Amino acid sequence: MATKLFLSPVSSSTGLTSISVGLLRALDEQGLKVAFVKPIAQMHKYDEGPERSTRIVQNTTTLEPPQPLSLKYAQKLIGDGKLNRLMEEVVGLTEQAAEDYDVVIIEGLVPENEPFIAKLNVEMAQSLDASVLLTATPTMFGSYKELEDRITITSSLFGAGKKNKVIGVIVNKLNSPTAKATLVESTSITNADVDVDEVDVIKSLNIFHGHHRLLGTIPWSPDLMSPRTTDVCNHLKAEFVYKGAADERRVDHMALCARTAANMAGSLKPGSLIITPGDRHDIIMAVSLAALKGVPLAGLVVTGDYTPPDSIIELCRPALESGLPVMKSTLDSFSTVSRLNLMNNEVPTDDTDRINKVMDSVAGNIDGEGLRDLLKLPKVSRLSPPAFRYQLVKRAQAANKRVVLPEGEEPRTIQAAAICQERGIANCVLIGKEEKILEIAKNQGIELPSNIEIIDPDKVRHNYISPFVELRKHKGVTAPMAEAMLEDTVVMGTMMLAMDEVDGLVSGAIHTTANTIRPALQLIKTSPDAKQVSSVFFMCLPEQVLVYGDCAVNPDPDAELLADIAIQSADSAKTFGIDPKVAMISYSTGKSGSGADVEKVIQATSIAQERRPDLILDGPLQYDAAAIENVAKSKAPDSPVAGQATVFVFPDLNTGNTTYKAVQRSANVISVGPMLQGLRKPVNDLSRGALVEDIVYTIALTAIQAKQAAEKLL
Repeated sequence: MATKLFLSPVSSSTGLTSISVGLLRALDEQGLKVAFVKPIAQMHKYDEGPERSTRIVQNTTTLEPPQPLSLKYAQKLIGDGKLNRLMEEVVGLTEQAAEDYDVVIIEGLVPENEPFIAKLNVEMAQSLDASVLLTATPTMFGSYKELEDRITITSSLFGAGKKNKVIGVIVNKLNSPTAKATLVESTSITNADVDVDEVDVIKSLNIFHGHHRLLGTIPWSPDLMSPRTTDVCNHLKAEFVYKGAADERRVDHMALCARTAANMAGSLKPGSLIITPGDRHDIIMAVSLAALKGVPLAGLVVTGDYTPPDSIIELCRPALESGLPVMKSTLDSFSTVSRLNLMNNEVPTDDTDRINKVMDSVAGNIDGEGLRDLLKLPKVSRLSPPAFRYQLVKRAQAANKRVVLPEGEEPRTIQAAAICQERGIANCVLIGKEEKILEIAKNQGIELPSNIEIIDPDKVRHNYISPFVELRKHKGVTAPMAEAMLEDTVVMGTMMLAMDEVDGLVSGAIHTTANTIRPALQLIKTSPDAKQVSSVFFMCLPEQVLVYGDCAVNPDPDAELLADIAIQSADSAKTFGIDPKVAMISYSTGKSGSGADVEKVIQATSIAQERRPDLILDGPLQYDAAAIENVAKSKAPDSPVAGQATVFVFPDLNTGNTTYKAVQRSANVISVGPMLQGLRKPVNDLSRGALVEDIVYTIALTAIQAKQAAEKLL
């Protein structure tokens, strides 16, 4: 039976939905199977269509929460004296959502102007016999004393003494610029004008040093408030002159520009939405120049129902083709800005990127382990995608390794390095010209941490010439040849790794796989227990993480090499917390087919089983027999792997690469990798279409591999 956790706000505007979905993510990171239900819908003035929380969960997870009862229906039952019937329906919806889950999050109602709402939350929590988590924000109160009083009063509604069902409090929207509670004597600070971190103030409150446990302090973040340019266009009821990257770009700030181009240049920064009369061709041209310089502007709004002439559009075409969105508003400039100021800042239910950022931000500031312990939920071995990514980051932080990024002037790499440095995932070393890296960072709106390391290749190249010659002298490499080869930053980064100046290398955002791997094979070499370098992808399917190998390196491995790939992939899975059950994939299951390709898989299976009898490994298996329990029962009933495989070893690169991309694109699955395996020291390749998030997790993988490689040498 699922443990029930009821969320009850102590006031309005606590960000209840954000906390609900963030809590779902936090418990998922703990390896728990988490369900969600909003028993009674509460529509807000901006809502159109289905209840928001339920729709958001449907759009961002694989859950299908039941549709909630309407508040109007609940009010009618209460008015008719049928509260018990209402509670029966609430229990029914919750049980429907909670079936086969470890814990179910139940989102309560916001106590706005209806006095019966608080009582209804209590009735639901008691009927469900649920533990209660209160949500609060100091922005709704004039002082922290008022906040403490409201938490105490709300908590008392859920029982007294040991019978009180409240297990903790999550405080949201801390350090918000729109409101600042007056500091009270319960803190050591009495001057409200002093610049303090509100998180520290909240932690110091007396209420959280007694019965009420503080389980989360969530800071307000402007990054979570940015709408898509498309959302802005819809709100204005404008039309796109050129849509560009409007679905991906976000509005961080707006600038109404009616001055000369020279006087508005300071407004041309990342995330800016520029609003200008449609006949101000000088400003339109200035915006286009900024876009061509690489500044990711949110977009341009031309007002007054005026479309720039074709001659201006043609001059600006290179900027438009870089992704700059341009839209036309029928309103004048002042009215356009006025309407934008009235825009609802709630996350649209279809904005999955922003929702995921909210979920990650909230989850990152909740004590998931503490909450799991309070609910007496056991530690489980299920590795969901959030749990996998969470463990990656934690283990990389603990590894504390130095990772070199040879593509140091590439914008995605710079941003990923900044994130990794800021979060302590790795100490990143960017190879490139400092002035160029700083300029790119400025244009992209990336804030580089002060402790990030930048190495100018021209200033250090001479340090690696002699060591390079020594490593490659058997191939006749001379000093001039070495100097020329070291012009390639990937080669230089690999030399840094060979000389133990760094612990790992990540490349591939603008280089081919061959350009990344070749220097590693020449200078790093394979590990003693590996016959060849291969690769794996970590496929983050909705319910679990699977390992696919080899999908990036070896075109047509023979049976011996295929067995080696299977063993390497199983070991990689185990290293990253996945229990390896290895399926050797073929177009035939068992003895149902024949031919050279099937025979190769049969031989590889036999070799791998002989070399590593400790592994749970079987083949040949068709993909469906390996992955789907019902198919496995009919095709391979005696297989220890069929229907439960976690590691899929493909017979050749054609099959592996095609399958991974088909699954990734068709199922909208995040894949982490390729991670190279078999080298003495970690070198990892990126897809040239890699997102910043992909690079961050690849750096984390590399840091963990580096720690493992170092431990092998001890």
